[in-house]
Amino acid sequence: MINLLARFMLCFLLANAYAATAAAELATTASTAAKSHPDQSGFHILDTGQEAFLYRAAMIDAAQSTIDAQYYIWNSDTSGVYLARRLLLAADRGVQVRVVLDDINLGGRDDVLALFAAHPNIDIRVYNPAPVRDGFGKWLSFLGDFDRLNRRMHNKSFIVDGAIGIIGGRNIGDEYFDEHATLNFRDRDVMAVGPIVDGFSANFEAFWESEWSRPVAELASEAASEAEYASRVAEARAQASDTAGLKLALPMGQDAGLEILAERIDKLVWAEADFIFEPPFTDPDEFPEELTAAAKALADAVRASESEVLIESAYFILDEAALANIRELNADPLRIAVLTNSLASNDVVPNHAGYARWRPEVLEHGFELFELRPDAEACTVWVAYEEFCADGDIGLHSKTAVFDRKVLYVGSFNANLRAMYLNGETVLLIRSPELAAEVAASIETGMTRANSWQVELDEDGDLQWQGQTQTLSSEPDTDWWLRTKAWMISLLPIEDYL
Repeated sequence: MINLLARFMLCFLLANAYAATAAAELATTASTAAKSHPDQSGFHILDTGQEAFLYRAAMIDAAQSTIDAQYYIWNSDTSGVYLARRLLLAADRGVQVRVVLDDINLGGRDDVLALFAAHPNIDIRVYNPAPVRDGFGKWLSFLGDFDRLNRRMHNKSFIVDGAIGIIGGRNIGDEYFDEHATLNFRDRDVMAVGPIVDGFSANFEAFWESEWSRPVAELASEAASEAEYASRVAEARAQASDTAGLKLALPMGQDAGLEILAERIDKLVWAEADFIFEPPFTDPDEFPEELTAAAKALADAVRASESEVLIESAYFILDEAALANIRELNADPLRIAVLTNSLASNDVVPNHAGYARWRPEVLEHGFELFELRPDAEACTVWVAYEEFCADGDIGLHSKTAVFDRKVLYVGSFNANLRAMYLNGETVLLIRSPELAAEVAASIETGMTRANSWQVELDEDGDLQWQGQTQTLSSEPDTDWWLRTKAWMISLLPIEDYL
């Protein structure tokens, strides 16, 4: 018995010593790179879903100390389950895994998440949960507590060992990683090392410690038995290296993960940057009158621009106050060009309806508007798998702006009123002409007529859509019912909640 206990303690000590060494290796790689760039952080734009998936997988396998993940959506599809199982293996080797998820998209998964969180090294919290946990009753509960439940955590962040992080627009799911069979999103996020990662962690801690974040075990219908836990976890471990159904070849193991990350860290672009986030709300009964921190940062950057603002946003919804600011900008020689979803490519019809309501007035005030085609030719550049583009559709999910080709704004912030007033959001403001030019070129590719329709007003003041070979007078690639539904929704004054 004594020998068995001694062997167990030796294995425990060796495992923890190995974890500390590996964690130091990743942290040392990042900090060594940062020493040559005082007051700057290193950045890499993740411009395809394939890259975004690859680096998240590598970060999980390289982690040996901590993993902090914060997401609006984490789907239980092929890619989402794969990353969750890799988190389990990380926890098995001593990594402390913390995950905070917004409640709006959990969809009755409390019990399976609670089972996952029963691991001694895994902790999961749910942000701003509804009192009814599943089905139609969950949505009915919004009627009784609308002001609180309307405040959502839209953040997307992934931080490993406090040394490297990813911030941007992507949730966790097949359609964000070029893995979906019929619909993939054009999206963008940023991998970073250096002092900026401390801001990522501060944002995570604010939501983790919020009174509105509750341990998932408190929400589950019943606790799993020890036998069920052992069986389900053993099954997940056994399948954790199974990549069936995934197109991308992924790194597995600490050495492979570290190798990929070290190679990328050596090629980062270094620049000064600010990280902006909106802390959790405190008063659930108060509708906020002030813009969120991310919205203020965007407004300030627009006001400071001298020649050009390029915006790429899945949703683009304004109100009277925003239009008043537009009128002020009209006096300046400032180009403002916006790439957003068309009705055909938009995954949320009410959001398109909210945008369409103000579209004519936005055009009257000098904006250039481009709406993404679901059959965009650049699909073969944006999505890593050419065979998908033959039959699949592309949608826009990125949230990015470029100012005077000198400053880059990228994060979870859509240019809509929900992001401006209600949601928790995270944004990077990077002062790098190199990265700004890179993203500007990408946005302008999306604005070409092979990839989007340019929306204009004709001589009678009516909308028209300019394509490659034709001019249309109604929403392209849509049927009468979809157009009618969008028009009916546009009559409702619901922009504040879109």
